[in-house]
Amino acid sequence: MSDDVLNEFGNRVRELRLWRHLTVRTAADLAGISYGYWAQIERGDKTVNNRQKLEAISYALRVSPTELTRKPHGSVDPETAAAQSGLNALSDVLLGYRIGEVPDVVPRPWDEIAAESVRLHLELRPACKYAEEVELLPRLLKELLVLAARGPHRRDALVHLIQAYDVATSLSGRLGDAGLPIVSIERMHAAAAELGDPQWVYAVDWVRAQNLSGTDRPRQYELATRVADEAPRERPEVFGMAHLTASIAAAAQGQADTARMHLDEASTIAELIEPDVSPWPLSMMVFGRTNVGIWKVSIGVELGDGPKVAETARGLDVSPISVSRQVAFWTEMGRGLIPERKTRRAGIDAFKRADGLAVQQLRNNMLAREAVRDQLRHAHQDDADGRDIRYLAWRMGLAPTG
Repeated sequence: MSDDVLNEFGNRVRELRLWRHLTVRTAADLAGISYGYWAQIERGDKTVNNRQKLEAISYALRVSPTELTRKPHGSVDPETAAAQSGLNALSDVLLGYRIGEVPDVVPRPWDEIAAESVRLHLELRPACKYAEEVELLPRLLKELLVLAARGPHRRDALVHLIQAYDVATSLSGRLGDAGLPIVSIERMHAAAAELGDPQWVYAVDWVRAQNLSGTDRPRQYELATRVADEAPRERPEVFGMAHLTASIAAAAQGQADTARMHLDEASTIAELIEPDVSPWPLSMMVFGRTNVGIWKVSIGVELGDGPKVAETARGLDVSPISVSRQVAFWTEMGRGLIPERKTRRAGIDAFKRADGLAVQQLRNNMLAREAVRDQLRHAHQDDADGRDIRYLAWRMGLAPTG
């Protein structure tokens, strides 16, 4: 296998460093890492295994982390290829219409529109049906824009618009478009302002914080804690999720005590919700005890707990939550377990679980890609671990020949 395949990330770092006319030493100083470590990254001798290092390198090179990850990555499944080909139509609607502007379409009866919106949130999005989501969203958004401008269903249409824009935000980001999530969030803000309900205004403020680029974790923390402190207390889902976002923002800055404090707050808030996964708002937050458990694993990996995440996850049943969150869980478990020899097999199995649920989501996780790439360098030809690592590398577009 070529060095270029094994060192995709390091080659990209070197390319951007030279483009910025920076020496290795200057770039390393800007990132707050050693000269030797930066040089090893460029050579492919070291991988970047956490968000803090990834974002430090992004800061030094003055680019978004997505510039380093080269999203979208090559697809090996028809689902993702079809979804990516449909992004243009979604982009046209997001860019072409603001709240209050009325598309030239005749909406279907409200019951049909509402039913399709519910199907989007409760069936397609949780199962990561990207192609069907992309196909459905442009027409649904146009119809909701018409009804949100006038008529008896105006308020309901605005609520469904907020949630549809949220789907567009996460979907376009996962399909590798860096610009559309920003537009979607702005449309969400306008719809929430038009609705005038503080619950929804703060829910959208949380979406903004959650989707803020990893190059500005202090600002993400500031926005998330503002929502956690100020959101109305009637909907614990909003300020509960804000604490989780604050936790990852703190962890990505190496602030372990602060990250765990916000995790503890979220755990306490989750006890206020009767189900393990709250149904409100449709597919946006899935807040509850199960999701907090998944975030605990993710924060543990970020803080360097490594194989200890297996103990964190002990007894956690993720089956009640969406496929997307299940993939996040198994991906983080894989990242925590695969580097150590004693837990490598369990880490491989965790990545395989994520792959089986939604390879399209796993493929675009840069930290998972680096973990598999690191294992690929040492994979043996004739043992089960080596075969599974090469399979995962192929599925993730790291080794096209398998």
